[in-house]
Amino acid sequence: MRPVDLLVIIVYLLVTVVVGLWVTRNQKTAGDYFLGSRSLPTWTVMLSIVATETSALTVISVPGIGARGDLTFLQLPFGYLIGRIVVAWWLLPGYFAGQQETAYARLETRFGMGTRRLISAAFLVTRFLGDGVRVYAGGIPLALVTGWSVPTAIMVMGGVTVLYTYFGGLRAVVWADVIQLVIYLAGGLAALVIAWGIAGGPAAALHQALAAGKLRTFDFTISFTSTYTLFGGLVGGALLSAASHGTDHLIVQRLLATRSLRDAQRALIGSGVMVIFQFLLFLLAGSAIWAAGHAPSGLPADQIFPRFVADALPAGIAGLVIAGILAAAMSSHSSAINALASAFTHDFYATLTGRNDPAHLLKVGRAISAVWGLALIVAALGFHTYASGSDTPVVVLALSIASVTYGALLGTYVLAGVPAVRGGNVAAAATVTMAVMLVVIFAKQLVTHGASWLEPASRLAWPWYVPLGTGLCVVSGWLGSRLFPGGGTP
Repeated sequence: MRPVDLLVIIVYLLVTVVVGLWVTRNQKTAGDYFLGSRSLPTWTVMLSIVATETSALTVISVPGIGARGDLTFLQLPFGYLIGRIVVAWWLLPGYFAGQQETAYARLETRFGMGTRRLISAAFLVTRFLGDGVRVYAGGIPLALVTGWSVPTAIMVMGGVTVLYTYFGGLRAVVWADVIQLVIYLAGGLAALVIAWGIAGGPAAALHQALAAGKLRTFDFTISFTSTYTLFGGLVGGALLSAASHGTDHLIVQRLLATRSLRDAQRALIGSGVMVIFQFLLFLLAGSAIWAAGHAPSGLPADQIFPRFVADALPAGIAGLVIAGILAAAMSSHSSAINALASAFTHDFYATLTGRNDPAHLLKVGRAISAVWGLALIVAALGFHTYASGSDTPVVVLALSIASVTYGALLGTYVLAGVPAVRGGNVAAAATVTMAVMLVVIFAKQLVTHGASWLEPASRLAWPWYVPLGTGLCVVSGWLGSRLFPGGGTP
């Protein structure tokens, strides 16, 4: 790595740590630590949401999609926006009724403590495993462009993230997210402009992409096996966004940290608009890299963007883009740490011990944050060790873990509006749904091991996972309420 690029990365890491330490002032309660005293500005929460849902994999994979394919990926974020509008109208008002600390506290009122803990436990397990893989995966491009080993990249990235998250809590995470978003968007824009320059200018690059069909945006095919179609994008994207932004504590935590319901609604819907433009930027960067001749057919799609950064960008700019990849990875990591610690502290520690003193929960929450942060680093190193000896199929499998629970989570909130459904019905429905979705999501691997009867399920495109899971949970919960009308806590 060139000295200038290394200097840019070091400056970025130092700025992130300084921001994290700066916002630790006046933290006295768990509410200050986990919810930023419920006083975070709307625009910072909006940017934080975008940064949180953008992992390092997104930054390197979306340009690869643009280079190898077209713009039909944008049909998904159109659905994401619809899902957020529905969440802003349907779920957010309930979160602002009272003083709820987590996304799952409201389930206690409707279904009882057992259901709250079950859903929170599902969140903890899947978020831990999924983000352990994201930390590992974020270390891969960082190692590729820096020359570090993957374990070194994981530990550097993870260590800095744990440091500012431990001291600063959600406020530090959100403000660091803002910095990280600006950096990786600036890096993506720089890559786009430079690639356009190599290709002979924006007009020449866009004309070349248009002639090759790379600017096609809509696919009106009705299909459950094609990944990027308008129908699948609007329906699957909307339900995926409703689940991830309406029931996943990773995002709900940020919305609860705003000053009011109206601020939360603005932040949520605004993030949906911004995500569309963000994906458009990185898709166009990929098509520009292709037009510039830096996407050879033998190069894996996920390596196109990192390789372009390493080979074609000038000193300093390359460091900025590398810092952007690092920023995206750290944003996902820090958000996971704080959300995991918040859910465990409030949904388990406080409810099991009866210790609800805000000052005490602040100390406990900080300690739990450190534990989760270190555990994620260890998990990432474990994934690296395991994948190194197995041609890395575990990465592809583990990145699908979140889809196992999203349908069950969203279905649980839908069932909350059905008066006859009880806590026991919901617990059974969520458990059945997650078991079935495990089989569906990993059907392709099971077919290769002899389960040929799962072949139809193996062809289901992933945008349909959440709609399928949601439908399974709602139907099984409703049927359970009819067969076992007294099943559980009201």
